[in-house]
Amino acid sequence: MSRKFRELLRSPVAWPLAGLLLLVLVNVLINPAFLRVTLLDGHLFGVPVDILNEGARPLVLALGMTLVIATGGIDLSVGSVMAMAGAVAAVLLAGGHSLAAALAGAVAVGLAGGLLNGLLVARAGIQPIVATLVLMVAGRGIAQLVTGGDVTLIRHAGFAFIGNGYLAGLPFAAVLAVVLYAGAHLLLRRTAAGLFLESVGDNPVASRFAGLPVAGVTLLAYLGAGACASLAGIMAAANIQAADPYRMGENAELDAIFAVVVGGTALTGGRFLLAGSFVGALFLQTLAQTMYQLGVPPAVAPVPKALLILAVCLLQSDRTRGWLGGLFRRSPA
Repeated sequence: MSRKFRELLRSPVAWPLAGLLLLVLVNVLINPAFLRVTLLDGHLFGVPVDILNEGARPLVLALGMTLVIATGGIDLSVGSVMAMAGAVAAVLLAGGHSLAAALAGAVAVGLAGGLLNGLLVARAGIQPIVATLVLMVAGRGIAQLVTGGDVTLIRHAGFAFIGNGYLAGLPFAAVLAVVLYAGAHLLLRRTAAGLFLESVGDNPVASRFAGLPVAGVTLLAYLGAGACASLAGIMAAANIQAADPYRMGENAELDAIFAVVVGGTALTGGRFLLAGSFVGALFLQTLAQTMYQLGVPPAVAPVPKALLILAVCLLQSDRTRGWLGGLFRRSPA
């Protein structure tokens, strides 16, 4: 086995990428037109474009979740923050406020949620799963309170553009998600910010003795997750042109965690992979599309989804990769 192939097997991103390519192959065999993309009125249409468009929200959520998991934490409240952000944006627009005010209010809600989570974890010393569980439960109730318990319709062309518009022929939501990942990569890999996150997640005690502001880094990570959740909530509300405080963001936190873990970032914290989270989110969205193509009932779909995610995670483990490497290793003469 060549050295490059061995290095490829050791790459955490290789297996979710291989799973994504396998799903694409399965869909092509089922539907030969799966990869067909057409240009109509300056806009691109096709299943791959739909996957990018529908996957924009999980992509943004996975970005924020990656930051939190890199510090050794977790954020279970992102789905509820999505509901709160969508509710605030809808109510502000319905009240006659400008689009800029509605977007600022929605993002402010996400930042407030991230600030609360970060203070509980970094300052109060509460376990992340418990601290974020508080907002997970309370946040959806707040969203229902803001909307009066009703689904609030949004009639604003500029707001709808965020979820359904096109930029340079591509869905605006997908373009926004890619731009956010590119910006996060530049920030975290071209500055010391990424090293701070990995250091805090790997050993917070040693980081503190080294002079790093551990609490500040942790707080910023949760603020980033809250901002990403609010952006995902804006995208979701703009996509359906309504704010549903009951269903918006439902189980979104689980998909975000799955995407990050499938992408090769360990839940124990430390080294993180933005590219892996990106591929992991696309893998989950393509998997959902595959279930739809196969006609799998929604009630049964979580079972094969969980099995495939488990298979990818097993292939990422050092022991499994070592076993696979042994199969290809040449026996001595």
